[in-house]
Amino acid sequence: MLGDTASNDAKGGARPERRALILVENLSVPFDRRVWQECTTLRDAGWTVHVICPRGTKRDTEPEAEIDGVRIHRYPLRAATGGPAGYLREYGAALWHTVRLARKVGPVHVVHACNPPDLLFLPALWMKRRGARFVFDQHDLVPELYLSRFGRGEDLLYRCVRALERLTYRAADVVIATNESYRDVAVRRGGLRPADVFVVRSAPDVARFHPVPPEPELKRGKPHLLCYLGVMGPQDGVDYALRALARLRDDLGRTDWHAVFVGAGDTFDEMVELSRRLGLAEQVQFTGRIPDADLVRYLSTADVCLSPDPRNPLNDVSTMNKVLEYMVMGRPIVSFDLREARVSAGDAAVYAPANDEAEFAGLIALLLDDPERREQMGKLGQERIGGELSWRNSQRSLLAAYAAACDGRIPVPPAGTSVQGGSRTVER
Repeated sequence: MLGDTASNDAKGGARPERRALILVENLSVPFDRRVWQECTTLRDAGWTVHVICPRGTKRDTEPEAEIDGVRIHRYPLRAATGGPAGYLREYGAALWHTVRLARKVGPVHVVHACNPPDLLFLPALWMKRRGARFVFDQHDLVPELYLSRFGRGEDLLYRCVRALERLTYRAADVVIATNESYRDVAVRRGGLRPADVFVVRSAPDVARFHPVPPEPELKRGKPHLLCYLGVMGPQDGVDYALRALARLRDDLGRTDWHAVFVGAGDTFDEMVELSRRLGLAEQVQFTGRIPDADLVRYLSTADVCLSPDPRNPLNDVSTMNKVLEYMVMGRPIVSFDLREARVSAGDAAVYAPANDEAEFAGLIALLLDDPERREQMGKLGQERIGGELSWRNSQRSLLAAYAAACDGRIPVPPAGTSVQGGSRTVER
């Protein structure tokens, strides 16, 4: 274990410095909300926190930044294109920059690697040999992500990502899982002891996400507003949502709505084109990524929010951030029937049979016709976010994971202790 790096004061009363290095590859920080909440929680618990991550394109573009006491080191990275060879180039560049910047940061007590990809165990092993402990923060099940995104089955590349996941589990001193389904995988497939796997659920920042007065003009002259928020990738179901809206119009005769899709991703242009082919261009608006203030305006005005993630090996066991953000804003949700969607939303959502676009459309119509139920569902969602799903519970679990990684040398605050994380407005 790395020795204490801070000098005591003349009376020997200063607390030794505790240094953590968080590694992220697929998003910039603080744009990655979960990582930013972890950073500020650790900072408030007395840790000196460094982050290594890629630069953003429109935000988080500075190579070096210190924000609210968190020190961020960013590297240039071009997203993968052109199939597997593109990912090899992306990940190779990310690993090289990560090691380069880790040398600059210097010795740390804990290296905390967030996937995807399941390759950050390589720099983590290098730092372990220099005395650090390794916390693996499993944001995604990469083998399931591969199956769900590419549809190639359990081919050679699938077996490779399974092997990388096994190596990551083997290298980790402690694993952080985003929900109980992921925890079960770490224990069953990863062979970890249950005591070494901690559930740290993602949760919206209630200081930043709260309802504001609705703005009827956002409905573009229609009685109702539907809203989708999130990434637009092959596995995210935006195509299912658009086809459900076409059925809402064509099969149910409902044109009393305007829909807004907030976010971006690999299939953004494809989804805009799909909306045109379905004849939805006049009723469906794509905003791209927008500032939080504008996002809050749309969510506060929305009558129903959409979570169209289809059932596949990844989505069924994953916690969707958009569902949690809909809930904190008090919005009712239509979702497909996924295991972890029910765990998160409970009765704050209604559930269509998996991947059934006609039933999804029918549930939208059902909620549009029942304002009292919409209000009740919204309140239930806010209560869940303020209670069992609050970030306060995840903070304690995060600090317990760090204490376990450090063999109990780092005390965990007693139950009920408030550890407040900082905030910063970032763009979507």
